[in-house]
Amino acid sequence: MSKRELDIQGIGMTSQRTRNRLVERLYERGIRNEAVLKAISITPRHLFVDEAMATRAYEDTALPIGYGQTISQPYIVARMTELLLANTPTPRKILEVGTGSGYQAAILAALVAEVFTVERIEPLYRSTQALLRDLGHRNIRTRLSDGSWGWEHEAPFDAIIATAAPENVPPALLAQLAIGGILVIPTGKQGQSQVLQTITRDDADKYSTTQHEPVLFVPLISGH
Repeated sequence: MSKRELDIQGIGMTSQRTRNRLVERLYERGIRNEAVLKAISITPRHLFVDEAMATRAYEDTALPIGYGQTISQPYIVARMTELLLANTPTPRKILEVGTGSGYQAAILAALVAEVFTVERIEPLYRSTQALLRDLGHRNIRTRLSDGSWGWEHEAPFDAIIATAAPENVPPALLAQLAIGGILVIPTGKQGQSQVLQTITRDDADKYSTTQHEPVLFVPLISGH
């Protein structure tokens, strides 16, 4: 077994056994989509955080990744992914706004055909791009860009997921949804009440919004 394979497999607090315990906790909290739970069980979250934080990687908590950003709490990753997959048929082409550590993109890549993901912080973008490539995720395309712009050239998307919270939903993201597509996004001011919501594009000019639970995310900031 190569060093990379050993790193992915993990030992002790980063082992598969520890990963399985996290999956059990997520199930207890109400995550029922078996494909989502499977994706979390096989994705080495400890490689998406700083080595000093690796032993905490399978706690159900957000962790800092530098540049004022965090890797989202596993429950939130699972919950948002489950909401994104709630529509049928399963989306094939997904846009992620806010690549961050790359963990959410890796989860999505295990579930859908194509993942397009944008990040505005260049050093984070470069390191995450290299990690995703190193882990063999060939169905993830990355871009250094302002997330509020989306990725117009590749639109429309069957689903869009935002891992940072704007005060208001960026119009570009709504416009880049396919008919019948779903946007999963937290909204609200930082330090105040934020809510997770799903927005479905019913037709060219009509959208349906459903609000879910309160959440806490870093803000979606415009500009490189």
